[in-house]
Parts: sequence; C-alpha cells; structure tokens
Amino acid sequence: MPQVRFKISMSLDGYVAGPEQSLDQPLGVGGEALHEWAFPTPSRREAQGEGGAERVLDDEQAASWNRNVGATIMGRNMFGPIRGDWDGDAWRGWWGDDPPYHTPVFVLTHHPRASVEMEGGTTFHFVTDGIEAALERAVASAEGKDVMIAGGASTAQQYLRAGLVDELEIHVVPALLGGGERLFEGVGAIAGAFECVELVSSSVVAHYRYVRRRAS
Repeated sequence: MPQVRFKISMSLDGYVAGPEQSLDQPLGVGGEALHEWAFPTPSRREAQGEGGAERVLDDEQAASWNRNVGATIMGRNMFGPIRGDWDGDAWRGWWGDDPPYHTPVFVLTHHPRASVEMEGGTTFHFVTDGIEAALERAVASAEGKDVMIAGGASTAQQYLRAGLVDELEIHVVPALLGGGERLFEGVGAIAGAFECVELVSSSVVAHYRYVRRRAS
C-alpha cells in the first residue's frame, strides 16, 4: 500500500535549518552541517585513507532517499526564496536544469503559477488549495508508489498535525545550531502516534525510522 513518507536531517537540538536563511545560505547559518553525512561515499573516504566500513550504512541511507517514490510535496520556501506574487517565471528552483526528484513535485503556495517542466522527469506543479489537495494530486500522480514530503519544517508540521504522515526518517547529526527552524514545533502530542522501528548509527549520524501505530 502506498505510504506518505517524510525524511530529513536534524541537529541534536532539534533544528532542520539554521537561522538567517537567505539566497546565499538557503539552509541558514550552519545548516549545511546537517547534510554533510550524506556527501562523501565510502570509496572516496577509503581513497583518502579515512576508512569506510562503518559508514557504509550512511551511504545506503543516502542512496535510498527516493526509493519507491512516485511523487513529491514541498513548501514554497524549499522551492525558492521568492515571496508574494511570482516575479515572472525566471526562478525554477535551487537545483539547476535537472533537479534530483525525477517525479512530479507539488509545491504549496498561495500564489498561482503555471507548471514548470524540467529535465529528468521532474515537473513542478504549484498548488494553492491546501495540503489535502496537494496530497490528493500527488497520490494520483504517484501511480501506486509512495509520496515523499520533502520539507521544509512548516510543510512537515502541517502534514503531521493533520495525521497524514505514515513514516518518518530522521537523520540526527551531533551539530548544535542553537536556532532556526525546529521540526517538531507546534505539532501537538505525536509521541503516541509513531513507534521507532529502526535505529542504526555511524560515528557521525544516527538514523531513526518511525512508522505510524496501527489502531488497536
């Protein structure tokens, strides 16, 4: 059965982006440290004499981020820094001509815009009628595969509050950002809604996987 999944890297003090996000620092001050665990491959580490065996699991986690994903949902802040009405069609996302999603991507926004077709199978669709409408369109486009909530924090919080997320993958790094966007800010009492079904860890990141508890 298709699942609604959300995965993200988070600091030890609960932030998924640092303070002072900007065009030059889209992840905020210190935010890049949240994703450094995913960048080097084991082969590159071994070539540099760093050893790679204990971090093969990190490479596997990074490589599987879009496993069985047929559609993606993200907030406008994740798509780009523009606020208010779209300033033409010049801004096409942070990722260049071939974004990494390779699926239909539904962007939550209050301002209409025509869909933007990119290379590699990614098309950005802009949804102005709420999270449920975006999810309905994403499920239809996914053709039986899972739907990924890509972020950012505000978008994830809306879906968590609505009880629409089936699976959480949280990659916790030992960085302390001290400010920015907290993932679990204002989501209510969700502790009883999910159970941890997997925890694996390397020397630089701990990978947690939670699934929604079934009703008894």
